[in-house]
Amino acid sequence: MRLHEDTIEAVKERADIHDIVSEHVVLKKQGRDFVGLCPFHEEKSPSFSVSPSKQMYYCFGCGKGGNAITFMKEIGQQSFAEVVLDLAKRYNVPVKTLEPEKQQEFQRQQSRREQLHEIMAVAVNFYEYALRQSQGKAALNYLLESRQFDDATLKRFQIGYAPASWDALYGYLVDRKHFPVEMVEAAGLILPRKSGDGYYDRFRDRVMIPIYDDRGRAIAFGGRALGDEKPKYLNSPETELFDKGKNLFCLDKAKSAISKDDRAVVVEGYFDAIALHTAGIETAVASLGTALSERQVRQLLRYTESKQVVFNFDADAAGIKATNRAIGEVADLAYRGGVQLRILNIPEGKDADDFLKSASPEAYVALLDNAPLWIDWQIDRTTEECDITQADGYQYATTAFVDLLRRIENLATRSYYINRCAEVLARGDARRVPTIAEVLMTQTRRARLIEVSPSGKLTAQKERVAEQPQTSSNTARTLAEEILLKFYIHCRELRDVTINIVQYLDSLSLEGESSIVQNLALLEASHRDLWRHMMQATKDCRDRNLIAWIQEEFSDEQEILSKWNHLIYLSELAAQDIQVERGTLVLRAATAVIEESIRQTRYQNFLKVFQEIDFIKDREDAYIRQYSLMLEKSQISSLEALRREVYLPPSKLLTDSQRMGQSAIGRAYKMQAEIYQENVRLNAMHQQRLTTVTDLVSSTWIGIRESLEKNMLEANSSVA
Repeated sequence: MRLHEDTIEAVKERADIHDIVSEHVVLKKQGRDFVGLCPFHEEKSPSFSVSPSKQMYYCFGCGKGGNAITFMKEIGQQSFAEVVLDLAKRYNVPVKTLEPEKQQEFQRQQSRREQLHEIMAVAVNFYEYALRQSQGKAALNYLLESRQFDDATLKRFQIGYAPASWDALYGYLVDRKHFPVEMVEAAGLILPRKSGDGYYDRFRDRVMIPIYDDRGRAIAFGGRALGDEKPKYLNSPETELFDKGKNLFCLDKAKSAISKDDRAVVVEGYFDAIALHTAGIETAVASLGTALSERQVRQLLRYTESKQVVFNFDADAAGIKATNRAIGEVADLAYRGGVQLRILNIPEGKDADDFLKSASPEAYVALLDNAPLWIDWQIDRTTEECDITQADGYQYATTAFVDLLRRIENLATRSYYINRCAEVLARGDARRVPTIAEVLMTQTRRARLIEVSPSGKLTAQKERVAEQPQTSSNTARTLAEEILLKFYIHCRELRDVTINIVQYLDSLSLEGESSIVQNLALLEASHRDLWRHMMQATKDCRDRNLIAWIQEEFSDEQEILSKWNHLIYLSELAAQDIQVERGTLVLRAATAVIEESIRQTRYQNFLKVFQEIDFIKDREDAYIRQYSLMLEKSQISSLEALRREVYLPPSKLLTDSQRMGQSAIGRAYKMQAEIYQENVRLNAMHQQRLTTVTDLVSSTWIGIRESLEKNMLEANSSVA
């Protein structure tokens, strides 16, 4: 819906910045302004300033600032239109849309939704009151004794009880409160009788757990049967307020903790989520009786910068099935690096609620901290499902592994997991690992690159393509460019180094690729756009938090953000390379790849010019061009060697460090740097040792220069 400019301006005029911010931040008067601790980042001394005279806020720590609408967007992670509508309601601003014909319909819908929210709020109070009456005694005992919830927890979550009567809620809402019966039905609280007129309550003799939207408004209920009634758990149907595939239980209470801890935990049941919150683990939410959807996970990602989400479903067969189903829903997002997904299965098949009855909250947090990445969990599950000592089990595991590996886009990550799967299949025999890894690599490559013909067989030509290693220079260069961008985004200590590298590559590209990249060394258009934006953002503050800035600047341009997500949100493995300790070596390798690509283009340009020279008329120019060609070729050879030798994969480093002990990691980095320096020296000595055409051309160039100087002197003498 497009809001009229008059509505937006009226909201801006009436909304008071101090009134809005003070609901979320403790403000203290300081001169004409107010100051407090910034709600957008952790700090001990206040750097967050609010100016009532300017109706603006600004944080000198993280750089966030704006007006009342901007603040509400940031603090509530809402869209612009949602914030304007909320503030319009709060300050009694009439809402107008840009489509006048839709104005009346919009107002009718708003009034209907408001009435539904009111009905749900009254129902919450009714059930909460019924729990404390004699008819709710059994339900109260169940909550206090079996579930071990205290009174504070019951009040915080407004847990109630639906009486066993067939029409207790109907009588209260319709007969006493006089809500229209069709509206109570639309809220999902009553059902029409199949025979005759009248209605009956949907929930009877059940513990009632209200479900709220992310703004804290009741939208549905979950009911747990106390007797033998089936189903054991019954949720509200989908209504105008409630969407099972969109909403998450407890998100309204968890979103602040998720932002603070930078991690969300998803459990299966309401009681698991409530138990975790009671234990102080307030990052927990629960799915609503259906398979967790990508839409629900994306909601969680709005609140965590690192995009870390942990699935903690039951460890029984049904829980494993639910976990696999949930992984399938978000697999595309996970493969792209859009979510750092981890899986937690509590030992002995316990759920979170049961575990906390016999263990401390700290023990649960320790399990969260050590939860494996989802793909590691999948690998472990695969080997548990079959016997890889038998031929059929080995084949089953290999096929499952290839299906996992083929969808991993990041080359380094795919290489890591190929080795990981090979180690699993080798069953401790290190001699077999390289052979198995080669087989997995070939099968994965075929699965990724080959289209299966209608007959189900690969063509001979496609077979040959599949067997060939990927050597595309453009692919290598794209990955190298991504490394430079990731360092600039995530490693503030090396930003100046990264800028110097790009400027150096720019200077090389002027002759070789200026028409292609518009005087920028980055070949990919999306990379160039991101680099330009980041240069502007860090022009005055090199230490700026670029992740937060990009999210804020492009919050309404999801298509652009989707191209950068894999650069902004790094998986645990991808983050291993983006570290200061290893940064110099990785940046050198990336620079070598890009420089080699640029020099290849320069070489082709020089060769084209050289081939067009008339050797009879322009002999001197021919020698100059030939010398340039030889220099470029020499540089390309050096860069190829450097690219092969300088970069040591993270998995190799980790293996070495494990053998030497954790304290030896620093020595491993130092040794790697020394090896690199030695290779550079050997390369230089090798080049000096060459006495082939390069020396000949070099000496020829000296003769040409002396001849040109002599001709110039003679020309000057004749002029004199």
